[in-house]
Amino acid sequence: MGRNPDEQLTKYLTDAHSIEVQALAQLRTAPEIAGAPELAEAFRSHLKETEEHERITRDLLERRGAKPSRVKDAVMGVGGKGFLLFARLQPDTPGKLFAHALSYEALEHASYELLRRVAERAGDDDIVQAATRIGDEERSMMETLESNVDAAVGAALEAHPRDELSKLVPKYLSDAHAIEEQAIGLLERAPALVEDTSIATIFGDHLSETREHAELVQSRMKTLGGDSSSLKDAAMRLGALNWGSFFQGHPDTPGKLVAFAYAFEHLEIGGYEQLKRVASAAGDKETVRTVDAILAEERKAALLLHGAFDAAAVESLRAVGVAS
Repeated sequence: MGRNPDEQLTKYLTDAHSIEVQALAQLRTAPEIAGAPELAEAFRSHLKETEEHERITRDLLERRGAKPSRVKDAVMGVGGKGFLLFARLQPDTPGKLFAHALSYEALEHASYELLRRVAERAGDDDIVQAATRIGDEERSMMETLESNVDAAVGAALEAHPRDELSKLVPKYLSDAHAIEEQAIGLLERAPALVEDTSIATIFGDHLSETREHAELVQSRMKTLGGDSSSLKDAAMRLGALNWGSFFQGHPDTPGKLVAFAYAFEHLEIGGYEQLKRVASAAGDKETVRTVDAILAEERKAALLLHGAFDAAAVESLRAVGVAS
């Protein structure tokens, strides 16, 4: 049985509130492990915005006679704290935090873009205005983070003497290869999860590019005397399969899938921007050229996914029985 637009809008608004709860869990600790004053200040400033975002989404739910999901909020809050623990245990904590934060802001931006489109179809101007405002602030935070990538890399490298930089390049390449393996796993399954041919084409085309990215990264590692981590690659592949199962279990798969893919592209962008700077500091011009070529395609894919938000919103509504 399908939902009416108002029911689906409430569901999306509940999801948005849960995402803000996870963001708060991360942002309250992020300044302490940012490693660079510029990043710490950016996180502190965005924490204030995020507190307001949480309040706005909660108020909008109450106006609709609904409440935040305690279960979703609890799970998301624990997830946010779990990532921070993971980041603390990494030798390049500021770098891992930077890439994850960029990806999470992209997820929030995409979620509010979709929420706005559903609100427009449901005729709820209050949610349209709120989603537009919050989405713009998430996008602004993405831009702030990208403008501070040098600070993130500098903080991540502070623990490493300059004579060890050449040894760090293969490590960053190994991390990049593992992420590409997860991307391949996701993109292999993604086209079958959507009916819209334009979205399926984006996934299919980028799958070909992603396989080439993995080969290019692998080639650079071999040239430098390193190799990919089979254990890390296997773990990332398993993660991709788990995400595929998650999407199949939700009737509004297209919207969630496009939003997640958009966020994942920014995880890759954040990682490659750091790899490029580490390679440059190590004097590895060939790796810099390779990464520049990959980055151009990752950014193109992110832009195409952003352009698919309209189609994703329409297909998601159709999937749950809401007429477009």
